[in-house]
Amino acid sequence: MNKTLDLYYYDSCPYCQKVLRAISKLGIQDKITLKNILQSQEAAQTLVSVGGKRQVPCLFIDGVPLYESDDIVAWLNHAFA
Repeated sequence: MNKTLDLYYYDSCPYCQKVLRAISKLGIQDKITLKNILQSQEAAQTLVSVGGKRQVPCLFIDGVPLYESDDIVAWLNHAFA
């Protein structure tokens, strides 16, 4: 997989935790850059400016946002399973 993957999230979000569990289960932690929007003002600004909304989890795939935890997990399972 030669795509740039950035996951915008925050720890207390249950939908984010669902995606993080899938990442862990697939063993792909080293392939995805995690960007916590509550710890990084820059990440929060990028999420809104590029994605158009402050919704997490959001997986940027080569700069294109993918929202909804179920859709993100399905994409990850297809790409890495």
